[in-house]
Amino acid sequence: MDRDTILNLYNQHLRIELIEPDSLMERTDSVIRKVSLTTEPGFISYSKMDETNADRVIEEQIAYYNNLKQQFEWKVFDYDQPLDLIEKLRKKGFTLEESEALMISDLTETNQLLPTPILPEVRNIMTEQEIWEIIKLEDEVWNHNHQDLGERLIWDFNDSSANLSLYGAFVDGKLVSAAWMYLHEGTPFSSLWGGSTLADYRKKGFYSSLLAIRAREAVECGYPLLTVDASSMSKPILEKHGFRCYGYSTPCMSPKFE
Repeated sequence: MDRDTILNLYNQHLRIELIEPDSLMERTDSVIRKVSLTTEPGFISYSKMDETNADRVIEEQIAYYNNLKQQFEWKVFDYDQPLDLIEKLRKKGFTLEESEALMISDLTETNQLLPTPILPEVRNIMTEQEIWEIIKLEDEVWNHNHQDLGERLIWDFNDSSANLSLYGAFVDGKLVSAAWMYLHEGTPFSSLWGGSTLADYRKKGFYSSLLAIRAREAVECGYPLLTVDASSMSKPILEKHGFRCYGYSTPCMSPKFE
């Protein structure tokens, strides 16, 4: 599929229509926003604005979430309008996080990912205890606390409608690399997350195996498109496995509510 077709599918299914089980979706003329039903922040997944109304819409969203006493993330893509939206958010007090590459792989095309060998150390993660091992791994790799992520994964692990699959690589009983995937029902997409590996176990094929095992599951379940928000470190590895970059997104965190 060409770039415009892929991006239209991505925007429609994952930014406009996607309903998450732990949030309340609301639509206005200008934004698609999600109110968190947990301790996590709210989320604006999509906006439709121009120079004439962007500042007003931004102020309306800040006021709305302030009234709920909830911080929120506004995820801005480099093709969103107006083109200076990120700068407008920054001036309103938003904190900009590192931009991520929007990587998508079309598994209906000839793809080197599917035949990639899967190492025997890689298997499904099946218990809440093992999920907390993922969080311990994430804390060690990134040197900050991932308690909220653990609570989210536990929540989704126990909610069959979330369609969450978790995988890990275990060496001598120790979790050394982990990743997970959501199958987005009613869409052609599955999304890949994680992929962190302890420093002593990198360049041993675990990351590639975790990519391949999730891609195979996606195909078996009828999801032809894989999507990843990739860091600058992961982007070249994903490109090597057939992913293409379709743009960049920047998470923008709102100022704390008053």
